[in-house]
Amino acid sequence: MAKRLLVVEDDVAISRVLYDNLVYEGFQVECAADGRQALVKAQTFVPDLVLLDLMLPERSGFEVCEAMCSKSQRPAIIVLTARRDDGDKVRALNLGADDYVTKPFALDELLARVNAVLRRSHPQLASIVIGPIVVDFRTSRALRNGVDCGLRPREIEILRHLADRQGKIVTREELLRLVWGYDHVPMTRTVDIAIARLRRKIEPDPHHPQFLRTAHRDGYSLTLS
Repeated sequence: MAKRLLVVEDDVAISRVLYDNLVYEGFQVECAADGRQALVKAQTFVPDLVLLDLMLPERSGFEVCEAMCSKSQRPAIIVLTARRDDGDKVRALNLGADDYVTKPFALDELLARVNAVLRRSHPQLASIVIGPIVVDFRTSRALRNGVDCGLRPREIEILRHLADRQGKIVTREELLRLVWGYDHVPMTRTVDIAIARLRRKIEPDPHHPQFLRTAHRDGYSLTLS
């Protein structure tokens, strides 16, 4: 699954260069031209990483960074700015930014920083253990005491995304985008039906789930023992 990057930059030329190069590198990319739009897109696009300019109309990059980092499910953030003030750098990092790049920058260096931050913030899980079940994401198989549990590829993907944020809520809307690939989230019970089916395969008592828990009206979380 391609990582999602949100470019927040009011300079149209810089935004376009970043968009073209990031798409070429295989990322899903959306752009925002001001701070207010950035916060809206962070809710709808759910980026893994944000490239954030500090000098923005509507709301400053500092305000956007603080708002994004206050969420329990927050993206990684790399601040981009032409300002060389060390005080700005310290302030952005204290607000929760993961890295800081000064303009002008080399695209190769920026891409290296993007990949480094993504590796730190979204480590790739090889496998997880759910009670007596071992889920191997490399082979897309789930075994209970060495016997295949019959999980479907989409069910493995649901577990992968929940495991990436173990113990945190992943909303139904996010799962529809990440697992089913919806660009615009429809009103549907698809996720609830899939979770109910998955619980019957992995939970000792599907009616009282121990691992795959519901966050009322929000989504689901995975708790591993």
